[in-house]
Amino acid sequence: MNQRPQPDDRHASGMFHLWNTISWVLLGLLPTAGAVLDAQEAKKYWSLGLLSLIALCYAIVLTLPRNPVLRPEVFLVLLSLVMGGISYLLGGSAAFYVVSLPHFWVFARGPRLSIVLSGVGAATTVFGGTLRQGWSHQFLSGNNVFTALAYAAAVALGLWLHRFIAQNNARTEQLATELEDTQRELAEAHQRQGAVAERERIAREIHDTLAQGFASIIVLAEAARSAIATDAEKCDQQLLSIARTARENFAEARVLVGSAPRSGVAAGSVAMTLRRTLDRFVQDTGLTVTTELADVTCDQTTRIALLRCTQESLANVRKHAAATTVGVVLTRYPHGIELEITDDGRGFVVDEADGFGLVGMRKRLAELDGDLAVTSSLGDGTRVLAMIPTNSQD
Repeated sequence: MNQRPQPDDRHASGMFHLWNTISWVLLGLLPTAGAVLDAQEAKKYWSLGLLSLIALCYAIVLTLPRNPVLRPEVFLVLLSLVMGGISYLLGGSAAFYVVSLPHFWVFARGPRLSIVLSGVGAATTVFGGTLRQGWSHQFLSGNNVFTALAYAAAVALGLWLHRFIAQNNARTEQLATELEDTQRELAEAHQRQGAVAERERIAREIHDTLAQGFASIIVLAEAARSAIATDAEKCDQQLLSIARTARENFAEARVLVGSAPRSGVAAGSVAMTLRRTLDRFVQDTGLTVTTELADVTCDQTTRIALLRCTQESLANVRKHAAATTVGVVLTRYPHGIELEITDDGRGFVVDEADGFGLVGMRKRLAELDGDLAVTSSLGDGTRVLAMIPTNSQD
């Protein structure tokens, strides 16, 4: 898998080429040029000409790596020929060969070509140095031995570095692949989590609105059916309540499918909103409701949360409590808003209650950093206390 060079990789490559160039110029070109300054005119001019030529070729390859004429491999062949020429003119140039060895591993494509071309450079260096004196006198000279040892050491070091870099690149690609897989899995997990949260929100809204409305419609319809023959006025009121509840459910359904504002709650203060709900509850059930509703100012989200907690608590009173009196107290404290709902019904064991309504209320309040406390025991009624901290308010 080919990867686009990252900024850090390009910076490191640029620094390596810079230091390699400085080392080659200071330790290779300049000392070799200085060595021929006192030589004969012809030898000096030829040597300086060859060094200038290879320096120019190096600059072209380094600055224009994709030029169609002087490709890196061509440059390395020219470098080998120049080494042979310099070695011939000076009687040996092992030092220049050693300093130029990194070029064969930087510019050649692959370790095999590096070994071959650096071997060609070593051969021309040895050949040029021994050409004038004859092989029998100069073949085992220190210059040639040093060149051969440098070539062998360069091959060993180059192969080791190539293997190390290859393993590092493979590890990098593996980590990149694992990172991509992890990011994809994380995105899928977030998507699943979002879908689950949305399903829970919709389920909670359905339970707190539509399901409660349908339950009210069923109770009112049964009561109207019982009163149709004996109390026409009461039956008419219950039918009106059924129609009103059905319209409210329709409005809530539009909210859930996204064709109406998300709150689905009429504008007004918290106290006004709760009072409308309690009036409906009294009208539908005939129970006695006492209220202490402070004029509390809060944002829409908090107002909806308090309303939903009230609706759920009243629905539980209607379905389970068999109560005669319900008390609702809304109070603003320095630490936040508290809503207390009590009844004198039959009560229940809190630890054994795992209904969706209580769970939904807790989750709704938790989204606002609030809390729900439920206190009850058999025969002693129930107390529901919802608290939303002040830092949740606007």
